[in-house]
Amino acid sequence: MRRFQSFFVQCLVVGSLLMIWQVAVIMFEPEYFPRLDVIASSWHYHWFNGNLQNDLIQTLRRVIISFILAMFIGVLTGILMGRVNRANQIFEPLLLFFLNLPALVTIILCYIWLGLEETAAILAVFINKLPTVIVAMREGARVIDNKLMEVAKVYKLPASRTFFNVFLPQLYPYILAAARNGLALIWKIVLVVELLGRSDGIGFGLHTFFGHFDIASILAYAFSFMIVMFSVDWFVFKPLEKRIQRGRQQ
Repeated sequence: MRRFQSFFVQCLVVGSLLMIWQVAVIMFEPEYFPRLDVIASSWHYHWFNGNLQNDLIQTLRRVIISFILAMFIGVLTGILMGRVNRANQIFEPLLLFFLNLPALVTIILCYIWLGLEETAAILAVFINKLPTVIVAMREGARVIDNKLMEVAKVYKLPASRTFFNVFLPQLYPYILAAARNGLALIWKIVLVVELLGRSDGIGFGLHTFFGHFDIASILAYAFSFMIVMFSVDWFVFKPLEKRIQRGRQQ
């Protein structure tokens, strides 16, 4: 019931935004605020007759690869920095450096050093996302309940079982938060990467339409990818969040 109510509220918010857009269509020139039916028509054309399907697949592929790499290495590094003070002292200067390094600079340097290659694109996204995952996981590892760890020692649990059954479950909320925020950040960076140096993907399509001032096509491409990201959040992250909350209450 609560999930239905949440879904209804979100639909109401989206409907309100669409109504505001329609009001903007009336108040301003249609070249800058195309009607919703024009945007829908543009989406239909690009999906069935254009490159939208392929561009969406290519962007999703880059998002998934970068996301998995950043989460895997970021989680391990963050745990290490949170539990081992010496490791934190060694890596913290690098962490601060990459946290404050502009994403655009990273992208440009990767393309210059590695060329306009797929590897450079993935690496640029990975570098920009990794520090935020490390920070989240480091903070989570620092607040681990040491009493539970002591209980595991008392019962002489194997190290692997202690890690997966006692230590790691306490980090699930932090992992989920890092994943959720990270996915929202990664796909935005991927679009910039594609705009600057790829010949396919949603970002490349947006760049092409920008050159023709085709706002309807820009919105059609943008909405397509946003719908995919909303779907991932609704059908993947929200169920995981509820499952974690139930586990912590038990």
